[in-house]
Amino acid sequence: MNPALDYEYALLLPELILAGTAALVLFADAFRREFGVSRRLLPWLAVAGAVVAGLVSLTYAGRSENFSELLTVDDFTTFFRVLFAAILVVLVLGSHEFVERHVRHVGEFYALLLLATVGAIFMSAARELITAYIAIELLSFSLYVAVSLTLADRRSGEASLKYVLLGGVASAMLLYGLSLLYGVAGSTYYAEIAEAFSSGTAAFEWALVLGLALVIGGLGFKASAVPFHMWTPDAYEGAPLPITAFLSATSKAAIVALLLRVFGGPLLPAIDEWQWMVAALAVLTMAFGNLIALQQSNIKRLLAYSSIGQVGYMLMAVTAVSAETSSALLLHIAGYLVTNLAVFVVVIAVHNRTGDERIVGFRGLAETQPFLALVLTAGLFSLAGMPLLAGFATKFFLFQAVASEGFLWLSVVAVIASTVSLYYYLQVIRQMYLYPPDADAERWRPSVTGLVTTGGLLAGMVFIGLYAGPVFELADQAATALFA
Repeated sequence: MNPALDYEYALLLPELILAGTAALVLFADAFRREFGVSRRLLPWLAVAGAVVAGLVSLTYAGRSENFSELLTVDDFTTFFRVLFAAILVVLVLGSHEFVERHVRHVGEFYALLLLATVGAIFMSAARELITAYIAIELLSFSLYVAVSLTLADRRSGEASLKYVLLGGVASAMLLYGLSLLYGVAGSTYYAEIAEAFSSGTAAFEWALVLGLALVIGGLGFKASAVPFHMWTPDAYEGAPLPITAFLSATSKAAIVALLLRVFGGPLLPAIDEWQWMVAALAVLTMAFGNLIALQQSNIKRLLAYSSIGQVGYMLMAVTAVSAETSSALLLHIAGYLVTNLAVFVVVIAVHNRTGDERIVGFRGLAETQPFLALVLTAGLFSLAGMPLLAGFATKFFLFQAVASEGFLWLSVVAVIASTVSLYYYLQVIRQMYLYPPDADAERWRPSVTGLVTTGGLLAGMVFIGLYAGPVFELADQAATALFA
């Protein structure tokens, strides 16, 4: 393919805003003494950049244009642009106090979050393999550094080292797999790959299967799918809590967006070669993620294995990829992100108060801070898929869509795994409601931004759980653009 030099940079305006905000945050931090700028201004700069980028992204709704055949700006891209910008706003508002107390190099921290968001958006918009790979590495390298920024915690450096070493192996695996796909298809552009595979794959079946296995392994690492999840518990435990939340939210959603772009587009004609691999990965991820979570006593490690189990549910939709399952998956991602962020913002607020990461550290929270206990309970029940909350509605649509594509057995496995997850979520809830707080514990109030953030996320969980229609329409519109 010889793409025309249609470098219409206006199509990339949201990403340019985010990157410019990252540079501004770094500049303001580096010269804060010269300009009399307080570090407390930095999170508000990051929020402002994310809000502007999200609002600008809305102006691209209904459009379908390409940036020199490398990136596509359609409703699918717009859906994730707005989603990732919203995640960034919520995380910064819900964790700026934690960052001020526990993170070194505050300016670099916010800049890395902004740049990682740019990488995540490019993953959802890429329409060429090398562009997708560069986007993955932009996200990954930003997080490699961000994981190590916890102040005075040796686990942070250790987690970053493990993450970068294993991430390097996964990147090499992914790049080798992409090179094999290029070898058999003769192109790195999604449209030309689909055209090459649509005429049959018998002539290069073994090379294709090997390439697909390496690609699935590399992306499986980035998604924390079993058995490529070994970095996840340590990285989640050692990273600053906002980065742990970012890993479980934006990083997961970006990989799913890329999987839908690739497996629902160029690799769809070769579905017989890869479908069984993704199905096996989904089963292993749902089973082991939820079973190993039963043994955890640290809240960050518990949420790490919980997020692994959640990835298994998402991989089901990739296995049975279609317009229907994709729209159900996008709805589930929206509900999952609202729920997961609510849980993490509460965990961050409690950690700011107690400094305790153990599950028993939530003992008596219903007495010392009943509102946060309510939000955390709703979030955990939503993750488990209990009725009247977002998790139930989105899982219902997702499991039903997967079953209607002929994978009823996969939906049954998901229901069983979701039932198992209820047990370890109840362990946290039990500590909050059935045990009294420590004798010296007092009733306390979180910050105003913390209350506003958690209140908004609680409302979002209830709204999606009771009336998922508007969000489902947006998800369906995005999925329709993906399969147009």
